[in-house]
Parts: sequence; structure tokens; C-alpha cells
Amino acid sequence: MNDNLIITSKADIMIVDDTPDNIRFLSTLLQEQGYSVRKAISGKMALTAIRTVLPDLVLLDINMPMMNGYEVCQELKNDEKTKTVPIIFISALDDVSDKVKAFHLGCADYITKPFQIEEVLARIQHQLLIKNLQSQMRSQNAQLQKTLAELKTAQAQIIQKEKMFSLSQLAAGMAHEVNNSIGFIAGNIEFARRYVQDLLKLINIYQQEYPQPNPVIEAALEEIDLEFIVKDVEKVLDSMQTGAERISTMNLALRIFSRLNESDIKPVDLHQGIDSTLVLLQQRLGKEGRDWEIKLEKKYGQLPAINCYASLMNQVFLNILNNAIDALESKLQSADNTSITPTICIATELTEGQTAIIKIKDNGTGIPENVREHLFDPFFTTKPVGKGSGLGLLTSYEIVVEKHKGKLTYQSTLGEGTEFLIEIPVNLTQT
Repeated sequence: MNDNLIITSKADIMIVDDTPDNIRFLSTLLQEQGYSVRKAISGKMALTAIRTVLPDLVLLDINMPMMNGYEVCQELKNDEKTKTVPIIFISALDDVSDKVKAFHLGCADYITKPFQIEEVLARIQHQLLIKNLQSQMRSQNAQLQKTLAELKTAQAQIIQKEKMFSLSQLAAGMAHEVNNSIGFIAGNIEFARRYVQDLLKLINIYQQEYPQPNPVIEAALEEIDLEFIVKDVEKVLDSMQTGAERISTMNLALRIFSRLNESDIKPVDLHQGIDSTLVLLQQRLGKEGRDWEIKLEKKYGQLPAINCYASLMNQVFLNILNNAIDALESKLQSADNTSITPTICIATELTEGQTAIIKIKDNGTGIPENVREHLFDPFFTTKPVGKGSGLGLLTSYEIVVEKHKGKLTYQSTLGEGTEFLIEIPVNLTQT
């Protein structure tokens, strides 16, 4: 079956020989077998013809004036475009050293003159069969590479979906429990404040009515330092109130971020989603544990309610902001950059084409050239082991481009920073 495939496919064979009789004989023989034949009577002419249109096989004479077959072979094998074309040497030279040299230069086979017709045809057909199989193998390998890339992407999506499902369940449980607990605390702080004020009022009355306490009471007053307690108790209660309010804010941000039980497209306020994400990242943005904090600049435009998958878009904001913080931390670890003010700027705008653009820009390390082509590859990360999964930007790309029919692009200058641009339609429809 393979033999018939080679004959009927009209393989293109280039004959290179300075002897017209040899060319005429080989040309007639091969054309009778159904092959397409081209001819060249010199090495230079052959190189020009081969580079113009690649043949399937070259029959190459060794002894030619000006440029012999060895030199032609070497030229072809040194050229990326022509190095895969199989070459069969045809020569009256039958010395072992000549054959060794030919194979060393990269020829596929060697035929000695005078020709044996059956041998010539068999060797040609054999090399064409090998070339055909190699071509099939390259095609299959390319398909396998494509399939592997698709599998990696699918695996990354499955991992991310499982991760998001687990996070949603965890967020739901946390939000419920925290909401109940903080409700008890916040609801009782005001009562505690009133009770403390009543007790202090009562103590004050006692002090007025009995200005000279007995020794036991006087010793107790000195031990507990009543004067300090009176001054500090309001501060303690205020701190508790502030803490409860902060937890409530965090809890609300968590609920907004995860958009619990909202898996469909709905009109949402993107600014609210960005702000809730920033609340969750407050610890990473603040000064806690280091001598610098990240400056936030918000340049929000006038955006209408955007039809989108809210929780997925919040995940995109989280991924890109986390990367921006990582880039800033990496830059600030260098002694040469301690004088810069680490900054993240978030800007939004509405385009005439009814799309919303969100720009997230940092003045961090920037993205190296050798990393950019792999930026959206699954499992690719430049972060230390355990610090990054290599899924963040891939997931963000899938959410923006695949789920929202939008665009996710970036601009980066090494050493100066990176800006990611998210563009999604205002009125995404369910697909």
C-alpha cells in the first residue's frame, strides 16, 4: 500500500549530473515509473532549483566541475530549509572511503555506476517510503504536542474548578459562621458599654457619698488602679467595636468576592468587586511585617452595571493583583530599589464600543523577554516552589477570553513595571 502511495503521489525527484546521457537515462526511467523529474547539470544550478521548490529526493553525482557532489550535499545539509531532503549519491567511485565520506556528509544512500535499473528503483522507492513515514511521524508528533497542550489546559481548568469549588464551600461556611459570631459580638458591645458606664457611675456615686473608704477598699483601689481603668475602658470598647466592624467589612467583602450562589451572568458593579478584592488583600498591601506599604491609586471611570460572571471576574482581579504585589515585593527586596514608592494603579473606563476596560498597573520588576512567550502556559511559573501554581494567568485568560469573549493583554518594561488590560463587553449574553 505504501509503494502505491509513493508512485501515485508523483514524487518530485531532482537529478543532478553533468553528463547528459546519465540525466536522459535516469529521467526516462523515473518518468516511466510515474515520478515527476527535474534536472540540473551543475551544483550551483541544483542549489538554486532545490531552494526554490523543495524536491522529495535528490539523485546527486559526485564528480562534477566547479562544485562537486560532496560540496552540494554539504550546502544542502547546512541549510535549515533543505537539510531534511534525502540525497542519494550516484557515482562511479566505488571506494569505501568515498562512501564513508558521503554518509558522513549526510547522504541517505549511495548507488554506483553502471546503474542496475532494479536497484536504482528499489533504493529510490525505499528512501521515498522512509521520507513519507518521517513526514507522517512529524505530523503525528505535532498533533500529539497539540493534544498534550490541550490536555494540560484541560487539566489546569479542572484543577482550578475544583479549587474554586472548594474555596466557595469554605467561603460559604466561613461567611455563615463569622456572620453569626460577629453578630453576637457587635450586638453586645453596646450593651457592655452601657453596663460599664453604669458601673463607673455607681462607683463615682460611692466615692462622693463615702469619700473616706476603709483600708480594705483603699488597698483594692490602689491594686486595680481605678483611675487608669476609667480612662482606658472606653478605648478598649472602641477597639472592640472597630475590630467587629472590620470583621463585618471583611465578611461582606468575602461574600461579594465569592458571589455565593451566583453562577449565572448578572449585572454587577465591577468597582465593588475590585474593592472587595482589595479588602481581602489588605494584609498584603499594608505595612504589617515590613517597613513599607503599597500605595493604591484608583482612577475609576463611569461604568454601568456589567453583565458578567461576577465571581469569575473577581478571581481575575485577585490573580492579577496578587502578581502585582509579588512583583513589587521582589523589586523592594533589592537594596537598589528601597527608595521607590511601590504603587498599584487601578483604572477603569467605558469605550465607545460598549466594552469595559480595567487596567491594573504596577511599578514592579517587569516581565523578562524569555518569560513572556510562556506567560499564559499552564503550570508555568517563575515563583519559588510552593509560591505559585502556574494557573493564575492561564485561568484569568480563560475567564476573560473564553467565558466573557473579551481580551486580556499586557504591556511590560523590564525593571519598570507591568500593566494588564482586561476588556470585556458590557452586555455579555448567556451562551
